[in-house]
Amino acid sequence: MQAEHTADAPARIHWTEEGQPRSARWRSESGMPPPKKVVIADDKTPADVAYRLACEGTALLWRGDFHNARQLLQALARRADHKGGRAKAPKTPASPADAFHLHRQAQSQRARTLAMLLLPFEADYSVPLRRAPDVKQACNEAYGRGDEAFVASMRELLGLIGAHEWRKNGVEIAALEARIHPHYGVFSPIRGEYVTLVAEAPLPDGCALAFDIGTGTGVLAALLARRGVERVVATDMDARALSCARENLQRLGLAGTVDVVQADLFPEGRAKLVVCNPPWLPGRPSSSIEYAVYDPDSRMLKGFLNGLAAHLAPGGEGWLILSDLAEHLGLRPREQLLALIADGGLDVIERHDVRPTHPRASDAADPLHAARAAELTSLWRLRAL
Repeated sequence: MQAEHTADAPARIHWTEEGQPRSARWRSESGMPPPKKVVIADDKTPADVAYRLACEGTALLWRGDFHNARQLLQALARRADHKGGRAKAPKTPASPADAFHLHRQAQSQRARTLAMLLLPFEADYSVPLRRAPDVKQACNEAYGRGDEAFVASMRELLGLIGAHEWRKNGVEIAALEARIHPHYGVFSPIRGEYVTLVAEAPLPDGCALAFDIGTGTGVLAALLARRGVERVVATDMDARALSCARENLQRLGLAGTVDVVQADLFPEGRAKLVVCNPPWLPGRPSSSIEYAVYDPDSRMLKGFLNGLAAHLAPGGEGWLILSDLAEHLGLRPREQLLALIADGGLDVIERHDVRPTHPRASDAADPLHAARAAELTSLWRLRAL
């Protein structure tokens, strides 16, 4: 009843069922290590027992009705939230940064607990449980072609299903008058304020070539092309992002205008406009999709500002789109950002600001409400000295 894996082989979990030892491949797109203990659970397993086991790090491999498993996961979530609320109430964070770290710690513990409810999958991505839905397409989009039966958390499966719906339905982008369809693992452009900034900022004179650094879904590259930039080169390092951007640009009829290339930050050459919307918070991501939010040691931000001047054509501009949430949380002071700009041989032409419109900005119950309420998203227009 323990997990094992090596560098050369997929991780596996082991358990005993009906007196027989069994094992299966372990999958976790969030990077969660395989549980070390696994027990069988079904429709008769009480939620309180399941929650206690999950908190202790014991995973529950489900053998009951699929819909009952969803109800159990909801019950576990209610208990986790209730316990978290009781635990946090007596403690007042010493600083905004302390509040942020406590919040991330609580969210991480909650995620680990809820990930302890496991489901079996066949090699073709069917789920051998009563009333299980057909999740083959959602799994194919996230995992690729199946080749072996495996076990994964129910929470991850629900994430795959949600991502499939986002991909199928798309996200309406008002500035494009079209929809962008995010793929699994690629950050969805649901925060429209940064798109609005790029749609409204004045383009440099004679802007025939632009670079979009870290393109993600390709939304900003598409917007620049729609604004009349003759050629856009969009870069990313993530294979899912590259595939997603290409598909979106093809769907929008812009594949002939935008080149999507794999590159660590900049492509070769110089452009009249170089745009970058890096992750907004310095910190270590806990899953692959969090790389769109957390920038370890501000690596991407520093890389962009250090290399920008060398990739600007004469009279060109760099547009840095960045939230100041890190400043309000005490994670990166404004002075540090200004120093990075100056150290890159850059000067600020102008800054355009907008307040966020997402629900958390007005949610007084959010542990980070004070910082979110003060947040501004800015487009910094930069030029080489």
